[in-house]
Amino acid sequence: MSGTGDSADQAARSARRASSFGAQAAVYAEHRPDYAAAAIRWALEPLGAKESSAVLDLGAGTGKLTDGLLAVGADVVAVEPDEAMRAELVRRYPSVTALPGTAEAIPLPDRSVDAVVAGQAFHWFDQARAFPEIARVLRPGGVFAAFWNTEDNRVAWVAGLQRTMRSDASFPPPTADEELPEHPLFAAFERAEFPHAHRRTADSLVLTLGTHSHTVVISPEQRAALLGRIRDYLRATPETAEGEFDYPLRTEVIRAVLRGSPQH
Repeated sequence: MSGTGDSADQAARSARRASSFGAQAAVYAEHRPDYAAAAIRWALEPLGAKESSAVLDLGAGTGKLTDGLLAVGADVVAVEPDEAMRAELVRRYPSVTALPGTAEAIPLPDRSVDAVVAGQAFHWFDQARAFPEIARVLRPGGVFAAFWNTEDNRVAWVAGLQRTMRSDASFPPPTADEELPEHPLFAAFERAEFPHAHRRTADSLVLTLGTHSHTVVISPEQRAALLGRIRDYLRATPETAEGEFDYPLRTEVIRAVLRGSPQH
């Protein structure tokens, strides 16, 4: 019988996955991909031509999005609840202010940033509480953007890998036309997608996939078996069997301008 029990189980799984990354902080920093530079520029486009924008990287993890923001000249402050992830970010980007906090309780003053961005983190937010907080810290004309790197399963071997790597903790795959979020404090969201790639070997891709939350929260025995299946698949697939290859990705972005703000 489905219903409340299933919802409670999924909520418990989600909470477990959301808090699973700290134990993988160093490996996460080493092996997770960055984000397409074109996607970052598109996300910040509503700000217009500024020499430097103040940008909050919310749920910043080890700084994968922070790195791309710094590359486009943003003045970045990071907020990350996990102490181990935050420590890794500080180690890699000592010039960036990194604060403990959450999307639902942002430790910044009102109207203190031009943009708030989230990389691979928005789906963990309590949107009803997070959107008012995000709006509070944005300046007039401010923008919120969320990023995801997703595997390009239009490529046959990537689709096969996706089937191989599902675990008991995996969520159902998202639908292609997932609805955009809405909130009265923000104008209508827009969506864009940018091609991207992550240079990998079979062994380093196994390490990357081993940082995904659904591979971390399962038992050690299940994890070893799952990563073994992934490694066997990659070594048996001509495109990935030997040497380096590009792991095809798509950087997906949604953005919205603070309502009542001038749009560019």
